[in-house]
Amino acid sequence: MYDKINALVEDFASLVWGLPLLILLIGGGFFLLVYSRFLPFRYLGHALQVLRGKYDNKEDEGEISHFQALTTALSSTIGMGNIAGVAVAISIGGPGAVFWMWVSAIIGMSTKFFTSSLAIMYRGKDSAGNTQGGPMYFIMEGLGKKWKPLAIFFSLCGLIGALPVFNVNQLTQAINDIVLKPNGVLVNFTSNLIIGIILVSITSIVILGGLNRISKVASKLVPSMVLLYLGLVLFILFVNAEVVPTYFKLIFTDAFAAENYTGDSFLGGVLGGLIILGIRRGAFSNEAGVGTAPLAHGAAKTNEPIREGLVAMLGPAIDTLVVCTLTALAILVTGVWQTTEANGVSLTANAFGAAMPEFGRCLLLLCIVVFSVSSLFSYAYYGGKCLSFLVGDKNKHYYNYFYILSIILGATTSLALMINLIDGVFALMAIPTMTATLILAPKVLVEAKAYFRRLKDSKIRK
Repeated sequence: MYDKINALVEDFASLVWGLPLLILLIGGGFFLLVYSRFLPFRYLGHALQVLRGKYDNKEDEGEISHFQALTTALSSTIGMGNIAGVAVAISIGGPGAVFWMWVSAIIGMSTKFFTSSLAIMYRGKDSAGNTQGGPMYFIMEGLGKKWKPLAIFFSLCGLIGALPVFNVNQLTQAINDIVLKPNGVLVNFTSNLIIGIILVSITSIVILGGLNRISKVASKLVPSMVLLYLGLVLFILFVNAEVVPTYFKLIFTDAFAAENYTGDSFLGGVLGGLIILGIRRGAFSNEAGVGTAPLAHGAAKTNEPIREGLVAMLGPAIDTLVVCTLTALAILVTGVWQTTEANGVSLTANAFGAAMPEFGRCLLLLCIVVFSVSSLFSYAYYGGKCLSFLVGDKNKHYYNYFYILSIILGATTSLALMINLIDGVFALMAIPTMTATLILAPKVLVEAKAYFRRLKDSKIRK
């Protein structure tokens, strides 16, 4: 029975991640990049100023600061997408898959600029009269009530897409491989269940406290763990400095050769399969175009949509271009991708163990625990907003109980089932998000031109 469910979910993920979605997600993102004349990249300096709080105004509408919005969004993306998702990509597609993750990130920066700007431009009211932002709201407010079925579709998919099953699955696998097995502890359903129950206890304390508690915890945990993780990876690259250029070059050469690709073919060839693998892992890592990040950025305390769009676009750069690349190089330069059958977080753990035999795996586990637990907080907020849109604000707390139960599911099931489930639902979430974004893109550019004109007129440094 379990094998049948696993096969069904795998077929579902493969079906929705076909050519039409690739055109919508990557083709649509590339169109936005060219249509905006590469606007997001021209104002990176100004985006950093906004992120630092230079333009914060306590009187603006919203719940959290620009920095808290970004760290809340990053807490759901920096983590297993970078540590385990990259490992999955390399184990299936070889080094070349990383190149296509880069393509996804560069295009995703433009996509996030547009989607998160729209999340502020077209904020709506929930049933309790509270201001809310996100794809379902900019669909309703920007396109009109006749588009409500699209907003409902996004929210329904978001209920599943926001479940933490992949992160919990990989955190459980990391604890098993790094702590339990080396110490002779029997790993089975019972041990996984105990880990799930502990995670339920930790998560419940935070998510039942609402967005403010989530954002405060994320803004403290995420930056420090990112710095620790980057420090560890840079140490690995320093130790193996002589082979770093070789493997960096291999990422480019393998992107088109695709000799190492071992997955199903797509468009009749392995190159197409490698491209779609990289795009899938890139979307899983930075969530650009999926619609989850605008749920966090839509709560930012600002009356300037373009500012939040500029802050949001930093996400894929930090998440995929920096963190994912360093993770990929750590896996490649240590050679573990060729010498072991390990997949997911176990492959990354092997790389850390090879470079730092005494303490590497333990420090990686610390990062994994913080990244995974912080992502649990953010996804609970996303799912609660989706349920609130569907059945009203007074009923959104019911999602927390469903969410908590799913943690047990993630801890006790296989990697393949979890990653295919989330991949498939993310693909469905991207359909309404990208459709509405492409239609509303001209209005974002009008707002952007007005905003930058005001910046110039007021002589504020960009």
